[in-house]
Amino acid sequence: MKKSSIDFFVSEIIEVGVNTYQLRLFPSLEIPLNEIIPGQFVEVLVPDKSVFLRRPISVCDIDPDNGWLDLLIAPVGPGTRSICGVSVGDCLNIILPLGNGFDQECAGVRPLLVGGGVGTAPMLYFARKLSENRIQADILLGGRTQNHILLKKRFEAFGHLCITTDDGSLGEKGLVTAHSVWDDEHSACFVCGPTPMMKAVSAICEEKKLPCYVSLENKMACGIGACLCCVQDTKEHGNVCVCTDGPVFLSSEIKW
Repeated sequence: MKKSSIDFFVSEIIEVGVNTYQLRLFPSLEIPLNEIIPGQFVEVLVPDKSVFLRRPISVCDIDPDNGWLDLLIAPVGPGTRSICGVSVGDCLNIILPLGNGFDQECAGVRPLLVGGGVGTAPMLYFARKLSENRIQADILLGGRTQNHILLKKRFEAFGHLCITTDDGSLGEKGLVTAHSVWDDEHSACFVCGPTPMMKAVSAICEEKKLPCYVSLENKMACGIGACLCCVQDTKEHGNVCVCTDGPVFLSSEIKW
């Protein structure tokens, strides 16, 4: 899909976890949503005009048949608070699609998808696309409590869901790196979430000689590689822009 700036209408705003909201959006004109790749992101124009920069948000899910796109947003700053403060019927201007997403051909027959916090978002659309290709992934989600596990029922429709919580209120107690699903054989691992979590998962995959792909969440501004705000140091290519060269990278390439 060619990168475009499009107005989307808000049809639904749901609190899906602690301080986390799902926005369901419909485009104001017909666009090929099915061409968006899991792991790509969008840049949302903030309704509050005092906030100059757009906000980068991962594509959470897409239903091209019904024509909607879901975003998962935690209102942690003035920009995301303004976006989450919209009402049903309001319009958001969005630039999409941006970045390079997950390569489904690298998934193999039994991939493991790992998500934490709002890093859960791109894993849902990826799990949906894998399921459409008859690949049932193991999906590992982590959170502080059961109320921090996002979109549980929707994930269950697309793969084998595994959960860890810090307090043991749901799933296995502990971090995602300690879940028993790691005892199983997998063809590849895909992860998105807080940097310490991605680094720890990458270390496990390196030990297991398991290909691992990380979706980095570096701070971004322009989303098109012009401002160099999101630069990441890599082993072979030096500094690269996460917004244009990523956000998905092979974890072994990253200088953590």
